Amino acid sequence: MSTPFQIIHHGGGSGVTGSCHRLQIAPDRALLIDCGIFQGQDAEQLDSLAQHQVRFSVEDMLALVVTHVHIDHIGRLPYLVAAGYKGPILCSVPSTRLLPLVIEDALRIGFTHDRALIERFLAEVQERLVALDYATWHPLLDDDRHCIRIKLQRAGHILGSAYLEVDTLDKAAGRRQRTVFSGDLGAPFAPLLPAPKAPYRADVLVLEATYGDRKHEDRRQRRSRLKAAIDRALENGGTVVIPAFSVGRTQELLYELEGLIHDARDARWQDLEIIVDSPLAARFTEVYRELKPYWDAEAHRRLRSGRHPLSFENLYTVDSHDAHERTVSYLSDTGRPAVVIAASGMVSGGRVVNYLKRMLGDERHCVLFTGYQAPGTPGRDIQRFGPRGGWVMLEGQRIDIRARVETVNGYSAHADQLDLLNFVRRMRYPPHEVRLVHGDAHAQAALKATLLEWAEGAGHELEVTLGVEHPTLTIFEQQTSPALAGA
Repeated sequence: MSTPFQIIHHGGGSGVTGSCHRLQIAPDRALLIDCGIFQGQDAEQLDSLAQHQVRFSVEDMLALVVTHVHIDHIGRLPYLVAAGYKGPILCSVPSTRLLPLVIEDALRIGFTHDRALIERFLAEVQERLVALDYATWHPLLDDDRHCIRIKLQRAGHILGSAYLEVDTLDKAAGRRQRTVFSGDLGAPFAPLLPAPKAPYRADVLVLEATYGDRKHEDRRQRRSRLKAAIDRALENGGTVVIPAFSVGRTQELLYELEGLIHDARDARWQDLEIIVDSPLAARFTEVYRELKPYWDAEAHRRLRSGRHPLSFENLYTVDSHDAHERTVSYLSDTGRPAVVIAASGMVSGGRVVNYLKRMLGDERHCVLFTGYQAPGTPGRDIQRFGPRGGWVMLEGQRIDIRARVETVNGYSAHADQLDLLNFVRRMRYPPHEVRLVHGDAHAQAALKATLLEWAEGAGHELEVTLGVEHPTLTIFEQQTSPALAGA
């Protein structure tokens, strides 16, 4: 099935990270949707620095649209600017507050500790940020050749997340297309955020498939499992270590833990320390508090009742590195029950590694995963081998795993198979072409089969294709490469 405009993937097509998608409207006009870094298995075959370099053309880019501020969706922004991109960075109002924090952290870790250099780059990014209101069409271009407008809709993934609708008219050819890029869609009933609603229509849908092969536990089940893991820590005199990304997952967990403490009848819960060991997560949480208008109705009911779901008595924040080291030693030596939330979410670095190096070998403790662990990451290895008494390499050191390892999939910030199917079938006019991205091969294949089964039963003509990445080709090479013929 041919479409008037070409979609090219510079990352996140056949993998789960590095999301970067191009809508080529004409040879000299394109939109770029996200520009993230590669992680885990997606990055294994590439040089650690070369993999992030932008080798595709930026001269034809009308704008970069950011669906949300996770690092696998915006982490290549410094490289994009270094490649010569001078256009606007379009995103939601909350994302304009969060994006500079993520980029600052990425620069400090991956580029330089030179504060003046970081400040100059952040100032340049700040000048280019354009905040777009949700659910409103924004004109991008209207001349004698094209009329292009875009709309952001709430995606329910993290605060500020959006899926993107692009309405494009080629005036000379009289061709119009509504293209929807899902970004990362959230699961219904996620803490703090309203669930995403399907768009009215789409001709072509670029759809994430992270959990296209499974279904999540419902909220009651996941809440019960989170409580049970902490109850066991209270009994064993151990710590529950939760690897979590600083933006999104940390705030959702705080919201849920506040609810568990509020409802608990066990006196031990009243004294349970909830420790956020991440200066970045603390800054994000502060911004989350300031953006209360974007919270969902349930969260506002808690606020009206006098509760503070992101700022409560049991909550402690660890800032300095010295305080971090003292906290690691204190918890590993004393056996005082506690919950520690620390980055990174896939244990690929950050302060959580220090906790795990000290605690994985002690059966009193528990590692609780609440988010996706990409293949090739230490988090996936712990999740896979920990339950059978295996081991993991952390910073070049082999660590035997004796701590309990548990996973609560219901806290995933990604939609599951049913949610993704509903996103398609609840459109008033569903797409006739779906391009699956942001998922491993099994997840994409399972979601493809599910979508085709629905389409056949509904009598709806549908073509489902799988994203193919071409992250290193120039636009000229992409347009002339036989590998892209019919893509």
